[in-house]
Amino acid sequence: MPTVNVLNIKGETVGKMELSDAVFGIEPNTTAMHAVVVNYLANQRQGTQSTKTRAEVSGGGKKPWRQKGTGRARQGSTRSPNFAHGGIAFGPKPRDYRYSLNKKLRRLAMKSALSSKVADGSIIVLDDIQLDEIKTKSMVEILSAVGFKKKALLVMPEINDKVLLSARNIAGVTPTITGEINVYDILNNNQMIIVKSAVEKLEEVYA
Repeated sequence: MPTVNVLNIKGETVGKMELSDAVFGIEPNTTAMHAVVVNYLANQRQGTQSTKTRAEVSGGGKKPWRQKGTGRARQGSTRSPNFAHGGIAFGPKPRDYRYSLNKKLRRLAMKSALSSKVADGSIIVLDDIQLDEIKTKSMVEILSAVGFKKKALLVMPEINDKVLLSARNIAGVTPTITGEINVYDILNNNQMIIVKSAVEKLEEVYA
């Protein structure tokens, strides 16, 4: 059973926490994580790209030259794809890129991502984070004290406007709550800074 130190907002160790083997101690499944990340990125696509076919571009109503006798290839319209300003052949049209994965695979990927952070020593557990006001400077001081480096996912158990609004403008910090955490954000950040009660919520959901 993995064990991690629990820090306070000053970066001092105030205890230890045993993490669930079923959530934070499994052998990471890279195939599942890859599938879920690709699915996440596909679902973010707007799919609004569009090009006009030869039927949609303006002009081209008149046959550019007669069928025979010119020595040139026969043409019926100046808006065919081989002409400048012509339509686009097989160009993209608006479409929905979304697709779904089964729940079992998504749960495996989440537990694999969490376990990989523990295995790398990239998870920082805090006893709690509370701020008296929305102040980015205060949040920067807390993150510096607990060992923040470059990119980190800050996970709260529930919405705390003072913390989330104070952290959102800090470069490299992605604030979120347990209900919105996803595999892509976990893997895309070097560290995972998580409140102890948020760890307990994750264990309750995924154990």
